[in-house]
Amino acid sequence: MAHLHFSEEELAARRHRACEAMAAKGLDAVLLFKQESMFYLTGYDTGGYSLFQCLIMRADGDLVLVTRSADRQQAAHTSIIPDVRIWVDKGGANPALDVKAVLDEKGLGGKHVGVELHAWCLTGQRWDMVRNALDGFCYHEDVTDLVQTLRLVKSPAEQEYVRKSGALCDEALKALNEAIEPDVDEGLLYSRMSQAIFEGGGDPGASRPIIGSGDGALLVRYFTGRAKVGAQDQVQLEYGAAYRHYHTAIMRTVLTGVAGDRHKAMHAAGVEALAACQEVARPGATYHDIYEAHARVVDAHGLKDCRLNACGYSLSANFPPSWMEEPMIYPENRTVIEPGHVIFMHMILVDGPGKLTMSLGETGIVHGSSFESVSSMPHDLVVK
Repeated sequence: MAHLHFSEEELAARRHRACEAMAAKGLDAVLLFKQESMFYLTGYDTGGYSLFQCLIMRADGDLVLVTRSADRQQAAHTSIIPDVRIWVDKGGANPALDVKAVLDEKGLGGKHVGVELHAWCLTGQRWDMVRNALDGFCYHEDVTDLVQTLRLVKSPAEQEYVRKSGALCDEALKALNEAIEPDVDEGLLYSRMSQAIFEGGGDPGASRPIIGSGDGALLVRYFTGRAKVGAQDQVQLEYGAAYRHYHTAIMRTVLTGVAGDRHKAMHAAGVEALAACQEVARPGATYHDIYEAHARVVDAHGLKDCRLNACGYSLSANFPPSWMEEPMIYPENRTVIEPGHVIFMHMILVDGPGKLTMSLGETGIVHGSSFESVSSMPHDLVVK
């Protein structure tokens, strides 16, 4: 029996909605390459998407997974996929021909087939193989947004996993706030963060977390190498916790020594901006509207040159290499917010010339008339 994290009825309802979306586009089948889509529709949970695999779903819901022998048992253990076909690892292997063979067997020659093009698994080289196999065999088009659009609205069961990951984020931040002090090694901070998440039942995050002090605090990407926190320092924290792959993210800047006026002003702007963004995040508004709220507040504080060109993004059940997904919060993104969207908002301010930074961010769930933060951690400036 498969080890599922959702009821078979919920998974079946998701596939039914996907089939309805296919019918609306006149599709006879889709080729799914995103691990997130496979997990969402079937429960299939693997890291094997680093190599070629494809889930074929016909318009009537019929499913066939084309994957490697290493994932045969993985599919049986974690999913409801009834038919698994193995492409054989060998020199010169072309698994796209195995996909074409299944399509031919299922009567899809000459039919209308959608392809999920924006997927980590489907590299340019692999897409060349797939495209060459499909050209002249069937009509195909990009349908990357088909399942992704469905995944944006989280069911009550999904929202519970989001809340659990939010609680893990909080526990990790408590551990970090306790551990940060002058002369502590950043490696120990990573350890404390990870310990809280894993001991709480969480999964590895889909992105690399960020812990940086000194000049490294100005960076908003993970980079290798470790430093020690200074006596008068700033420690940038941006990390995510995952529970059953459902992510929340959180962001803070913790100071050591004495908080200067510039840091205090930047923090005050971030607190006000985050509150404004969360107030805007209601059904019917857009992701553009959230960004405009962020920009309006930050600019009013005289910090326009310190803000970034985006201030957050959607979160779901995500797999490496990133927990970030569309829609992102940036100007002119007219995606309409709906109940059930899970959004991470980050107020990142970087004063490059002054070598100062201050950030504040957290994740929440959109409801009919409210935005539910899944973090309980206060927004106070922490100084150690």
